[in-house]
Amino acid sequence: MAQSVNAPSEGLRRAATCTGATLALAAVAVTATGTGAHADEQYTVRAGDTVSHIAARTSTSVAAIAQANALANVSKIRIGQVLTIPSAGTRAAATAPAPAAAPPAATYVVRAGDTVGRIASQQGTTVAAIVAANGLDARAFIRIGQTLTVPGASGATATAPAASAATTAPAGTYTVVKGDTVTSIAARLGTSAATIVAANGLDARAFIRIGQTLTIPGTAPQAVGNTFAGRTYPDAVVDAANTNLATLRANGVPSKATMQAKVAATARAMGVDVALAQAIAFQESGFNHAVVSPANAIGTMQVIPSSGAWASDLVGRRLDLLNPDDNVVAGVAILRALLRTSPDVPTAIAGYYQGAASVQRNGMFADTRRYVANVQTHMTRFA
Repeated sequence: MAQSVNAPSEGLRRAATCTGATLALAAVAVTATGTGAHADEQYTVRAGDTVSHIAARTSTSVAAIAQANALANVSKIRIGQVLTIPSAGTRAAATAPAPAAAPPAATYVVRAGDTVGRIASQQGTTVAAIVAANGLDARAFIRIGQTLTVPGASGATATAPAASAATTAPAGTYTVVKGDTVTSIAARLGTSAATIVAANGLDARAFIRIGQTLTIPGTAPQAVGNTFAGRTYPDAVVDAANTNLATLRANGVPSKATMQAKVAATARAMGVDVALAQAIAFQESGFNHAVVSPANAIGTMQVIPSSGAWASDLVGRRLDLLNPDDNVVAGVAILRALLRTSPDVPTAIAGYYQGAASVQRNGMFADTRRYVANVQTHMTRFA
């Protein structure tokens, strides 16, 4: 069902925002402790919230929230329920009888299939801590072989358990399309040009041809995870995302340069600021069409299926989000609609990320403001 221009509240929500929920400080309760007063925050549960998502947003832990609210089952919270979010001092008092030195930061080498949420759970820390310690952006992109600093890891060593997947993961395949180079394929698939050259017996020129099937070591397990920034997505959504990702990989996608050109040409044809459209695409995917988020946001413009249906109504024909051209048309059509109905450009940008209705109802969330700032900065490079 198509959404109106003023109400695409879930239309463009992607992994970075996770849900429409934001911290709602309904009240502040002061609790006495042996070391002084600490203000506990009160959080009102909203649609789509989970305890792990709330913990990540408030830089606490699931255990701390469960203890503070006597939750017997952390999977059962209800919309409108008011949860106590323990302050840093209260959490420390509840978990440590005496001051102790913070555990040293450990390191973790990213393996195929990892997500920041999965690593945080495995290492006994939080998504927010890993994102902050490693300077990750709002989407928390990580790559195979990347060494992450893991503050407060529960174990003495937070390195990847067992052998590194970079050497043990089975190989996948990639079909070369026009505009590809070994270097661009390596960057897209999270490996190195040297690895691809060696696996395929390429010569020093690394010559490849359109239609050639390359072996890509260590890429087969790379799939869309079900968790991002503390939120676990429904199995049906994640399954659909993985199906879409597999289709994109099997079909092959245009190069980033080609996708950038498509974005510019489409924006020009549809009367949208070319620099703005390119900035949005760059922020969303880096012009990489072979990406799908846990929320099933697809391709270069990172559009989820319900938004694709809305975009189809906007342009008067069915759009296939897996198709590179249609994906760009969908994103630019939605951006054009937001520009027409928003009071200013920053609000339109925010609507693309957070959803126009949510922006109107709640204002911009903190991560939305960062997104808007990033896009506006990117505009200067494409001007």
